[in-house]
Amino acid sequence: MPLHLTLDGETHAIEIVRRKPRLVLEVDGRRYEVVEDVDQGVGSLVVDGARVAVARAVVEEGPRETCFVRIEGRTHEIGLIDPREETAGRDSSRDEIHAPMPGAVVTVHRRAGEAVARGETVVTIESMKLQTALAAPRDGVLAEVLKSAGDTFDKDAVLARLVPADGD
Repeated sequence: MPLHLTLDGETHAIEIVRRKPRLVLEVDGRRYEVVEDVDQGVGSLVVDGARVAVARAVVEEGPRETCFVRIEGRTHEIGLIDPREETAGRDSSRDEIHAPMPGAVVTVHRRAGEAVARGETVVTIESMKLQTALAAPRDGVLAEVLKSAGDTFDKDAVLARLVPADGD
């Protein structure tokens, strides 16, 4: 049974095909061989023979762990989806953009009342010198943006709320 992970708000099926001598993952039906050369969160991965520079930070949110991975200048949020949550029918998390860690707002990219598409950057935050783009978890309209550039916040603070677009 494959694991399900979110990557920048989009769900992907991940299956571990082999662990040794090298890790082989199947992501959405495509296989990748991965060699990790990471020391204290900074290093490189070799994916199908191509070396990619990476940096990562892990944030534990109670039972859930989120990993922020910076690859080739872009920061990606990766989270493991608990199968019990996936089937529980709780969908309110898709209406809010939460701060995954304490920090400060660097840039607000969208304003209340504007339509956003899933994956579109709404706000960029900074925590421990790592900038992270927080994306809309689904298509909709921004009901409110609760922080401005320079504002600080705590972990799990709600930074923005969405409502369905007309006709949804």
